[in-house]
Amino acid sequence: MSQETILDIKDLRTSFLLEDFEVKAVDGVSFKLPKGKTIGIVGESGSGKSITAMSILQLLDKPGKIMGGEINFKGKDLTKLSEKEIQNIRGNEISMIFQEPMTSLNPVYTIGQQIRETLKVHQGLNKQNGTKKAIELLSLVGIPSPEQRVKQYPHELSGGMRQRVMIAMALACNPELLIADEPTTALDVTIQAQILELIKDLQKDLGMSVIMITHDMGVVAETCDYVAVMYGGKVVEYQDVKSIFKSPKHPYTVGLLNSIPRHDTDVDELEPIKGNVPSPKDMPAGCRFAPRCPFATELCAKELPSLDTQADGSEVRCWIYTDRWDGDPEVNVRESKRTAESE
Repeated sequence: MSQETILDIKDLRTSFLLEDFEVKAVDGVSFKLPKGKTIGIVGESGSGKSITAMSILQLLDKPGKIMGGEINFKGKDLTKLSEKEIQNIRGNEISMIFQEPMTSLNPVYTIGQQIRETLKVHQGLNKQNGTKKAIELLSLVGIPSPEQRVKQYPHELSGGMRQRVMIAMALACNPELLIADEPTTALDVTIQAQILELIKDLQKDLGMSVIMITHDMGVVAETCDYVAVMYGGKVVEYQDVKSIFKSPKHPYTVGLLNSIPRHDTDVDELEPIKGNVPSPKDMPAGCRFAPRCPFATELCAKELPSLDTQADGSEVRCWIYTDRWDGDPEVNVRESKRTAESE
């Protein structure tokens, strides 16, 4: 990438240390985010998406622990910083929108009080100036009558408005990096579109970099510049957003795309990915996706492939794209009724 990199994660490993077992929730994740761009982190529940985000912000509760790797933000490794240094960055330079606004907002404090607290901690604003800034932020995210809304409690707002409040709180200190963890969960389709459009507009206006965590490839297509596909705690594919929809390489990525309802084909049924996500206590010895992959061979079951850079600049973790592939040399991971008809 020729652009300036604001976030560079190298071999991040985060585990939950239980009494009799280590759950490797994030197992060697690496990716880069250019300044001012959006990367989508995609995968099923349990793939490690949210734990990656929580690791960046150092918000892991015990028994969660970062076991190794680097999280370089503006050239500074966050894993090497003290808790006080992290607190100065968290909510200030890096902010996060959580997926459940009703549980993220404190029900006994007004909207204004909660936004003011962020402004007091990071910018030292008093009550009067904090209230004024809170009203400006609510207006920025499209909440009508912000002077009235700052006096209301979370339960008095709709789900869409509560999510806009969460965005306002995240933007309070003009962060350089915004992490959005499933920001449209539990919202109806119309409100989802409004929230995604709002994030895009704010990013353009404020010049933020964004990490969009989602399981929805439609959200990715709408908002992202780059995509990291995760499975079993590992990145299995990394491409720019146009390429990943036009030429997906990993069988798991193809499976995700084939499971999306489409309006431009005559196929009546979706193509679900067969099988289930592996348990952390029973992770396959080889490729994590091998038990569910229609192209898996003996090599896939025994050895884990590395994340290799391809000639087109994409990165993929799959034996098919190596000279050790022991399956059909003419295999096409995109072969299916839906992918063929969509080309």
